[in-house]
Amino acid sequence: MDIRLLTSEDAVPYRELRLRSLQENPEAFLVTYDSEVSKPIEDVQHKLQYSNNRFTLGAFDQDELVGMVTFIRESNAKTIHKGNIYAMYVSPEARGQKLGKALITELVQRARLFEGLEQIHLTVISNNNAAKQLYQSLGFIVYGFERNALKYEGQYWDEEFMVLDLILTR
Repeated sequence: MDIRLLTSEDAVPYRELRLRSLQENPEAFLVTYDSEVSKPIEDVQHKLQYSNNRFTLGAFDQDELVGMVTFIRESNAKTIHKGNIYAMYVSPEARGQKLGKALITELVQRARLFEGLEQIHLTVISNNNAAKQLYQSLGFIVYGFERNALKYEGQYWDEEFMVLDLILTR
C-alpha cells in the first residue's frame, strides 16, 4: 500500500471512490450521493489542491485508490489552533489491513507540521465501533455526543465528537 497526497490529477479516481463511499455508507458523511454526483469534476479538482490549510491523502493498492481522508484547518483567528478530519473512507475490499490506521497516522504526522496547530477533531457515528476503536487507538478521546445529529430518508444517526490533543501527544 502506498499513501500520498492527492492532487487535482487524482480527481477522477477520488470522485469515483467518494461516490462509492456515499452509496455504501450514507450515514457516515454529511453530504449525500445525490448532492455530489452532479458536481462538475472541476469542483473535485479544486478540493484536491493542497493549500496551507487543507490536504487530502489517498491510499493506493498498486494503482487503485482504495482509501482517502481529508484534513482542513480552521481559518478564523480564534480557532486556527484546530483542524478537522473529514471524508475518511476505506473500501470494503481493503479493510482489515490497517489501512485506516495508516491514513490517520500519516494525516496526523503531516498536520503536526502546521505551525500553531494544537487539536485535531472528528465526528464518528456512535454505532461505528470499528472506527471509534481505530481513533481511540491513535489517541483520540470522546468529548461530546449529539443525539440525532444526522437525518437522511427518515433515518437518524447519533454522533460522537472526538479530539486528539497534539500538545499532550507529542
